[in-house]
Amino acid sequence: MRRTRLIALGTACATITAVMFISVHVVGGQSEAASSPSTQVYNPYPPGILPSDLSSETARVQREVDLIEERALARWHTLKKPILTGQPPVLQNTGTEAIETLGELMLYDRNISPGENQACASCHMPYAGFSGPIPSVNLTMIAFPGTVHFRAGKRTPQRHPYSPFFPVLQYNQVQGLFFGGNFWDSRATGYRLRIPDAEQAQGPPVDTQEMGFSDTACIAFRLSRAVYRPLFEEVWGEGSFDIKFTRETEHICGTPGGAAVFGGNTTPMPLSAGDRTRANIVYDRWAQSIDSYEQSVQVSPFSSKFDAFLAGKYTLTADEMAGFKLFNGKGNCNSCHLDGRGTTLKSDQADTSSAAMVNPLFTCFGSANEGVPLNPSDAFYYQTKPDSYGFIANPYGFGYRDLGLGTFLRSGFGSGPNPNVTWKQYAPTVDGQMQVSSVRDVASTPPQCPTTEAPGPYFQKGFFHNGYFKSLKQVVHFYNTRDKYAYPVTSGHCPKGTIEKVNCWPMPEVRNNIDMTSGNLGLTDEEENQIVAFLQTLSDGFTKSYPNSDVYMGACMRGGSAATQGNELLIPTPPLPPCASAICGVQPVPSPSVP
Repeated sequence: MRRTRLIALGTACATITAVMFISVHVVGGQSEAASSPSTQVYNPYPPGILPSDLSSETARVQREVDLIEERALARWHTLKKPILTGQPPVLQNTGTEAIETLGELMLYDRNISPGENQACASCHMPYAGFSGPIPSVNLTMIAFPGTVHFRAGKRTPQRHPYSPFFPVLQYNQVQGLFFGGNFWDSRATGYRLRIPDAEQAQGPPVDTQEMGFSDTACIAFRLSRAVYRPLFEEVWGEGSFDIKFTRETEHICGTPGGAAVFGGNTTPMPLSAGDRTRANIVYDRWAQSIDSYEQSVQVSPFSSKFDAFLAGKYTLTADEMAGFKLFNGKGNCNSCHLDGRGTTLKSDQADTSSAAMVNPLFTCFGSANEGVPLNPSDAFYYQTKPDSYGFIANPYGFGYRDLGLGTFLRSGFGSGPNPNVTWKQYAPTVDGQMQVSSVRDVASTPPQCPTTEAPGPYFQKGFFHNGYFKSLKQVVHFYNTRDKYAYPVTSGHCPKGTIEKVNCWPMPEVRNNIDMTSGNLGLTDEEENQIVAFLQTLSDGFTKSYPNSDVYMGACMRGGSAATQGNELLIPTPPLPPCASAICGVQPVPSPSVP
């Protein structure tokens, strides 16, 4: 099973094979590689987008991923074999641990990518609340590079914890709102597996910007060669891999998705109808196993200070309690990030309601457009040139607008196919909306970097779908003052005498359907800080150590202020062309039109 390992340390790289899809030179930031097509770095980016330590940090995360994979393998080997018994048959005693361990082994397996250099966990590590593990990427390019370096996606990696609890996407006709699904745009609907989180796990392996296989059958092929194949067959049955893979399989699965040689074919692997069905079943089992792991106490443990507080085993500090009351009251956070209690909107009211949930998820499962500005540091805008495989990620450049749920309902560019045609008519009502993620683990960091906030020592994160915000302080300040300090400018162009993210907020990327329950809350600076203090009580690992949060081998950042965190790397947004017709011209068109 052992994979080829990427080595890219310091100022030199070791020689690597063609399947690694990375140049033998280290990205010093921005120079275009001049190597053979099979090893050429894809670098269409201007200065300021790729961080200078990207190669070494990628190698660091790969070492951490391998460490956790080895731990999971060791645990599997000590796991007592379950007993298949009962009617219907059940894997008695250790069946739960078996499927959760299988899911963990899959999540940290770098072989599930053409270059054997990218696992699901490459973008979702425990110490970051299963979000982006490279601080410099969170600070600059936002989306994480995939198996082809340096293709990158367009959004921040969402956190895994508690995502399995999101229901199947549905449209509530009475409220006129969508609820459920996974991904920022809810495109993992759960329509077929009935588990959105499982369907989410089926996306990255064949996403051209991420793990990047050209065919879902490649997952079955690589799993059939995994050292943990016996565990898969124990959980899902012997004969799961009775698939006749042809001699072309190795080459097909070693070539990244989107390559011109595939001609747009999404099932290039030649399989019989029966073998294709069996490969599809394996892909479903892949998804269900990962969902089992993500729903387990390994990932979603309800072990935070707040959970201890609800159980009467922790007393909130004065600032934490003040923040909790503001969260439910003047800050109006609880109107979307539900904690199972009532929401009071007036400063002179007190929350006297009883908890409706003893393990609140801090989400309404819906979507909202908070008016977040376009982030010109997002690597996706610059991927307008073909890479060495002839693939162009974003032919529209800065003509791209992220309409979120609206794009998905139109089956539009950069999203996925909508399986329910009756939903399409509602697209104009949800343009710009992104999923209301749980705020649990939003402040999770490695043990040695105890906060997300400058001056630290802190672990740099990127918040919201496009990573525009660099601290929780900025997020809360935005909710508080978005409308008070609104300017008709783009990021990097705030007027003289103002400071971006302090007393100047650039205009929204999508002005439609903006949530007006926030924007001018009247919070003081101290009250903003108290809400941040409360959010920090939602990090798991207080009552019991968070598994694998100890593997971080990187450095903490220090200095500066949480209010202006990351501002030193702001780049001016270029003059924006109109929204591309392939995005904003798809029926039913946005109303009003998106500029």
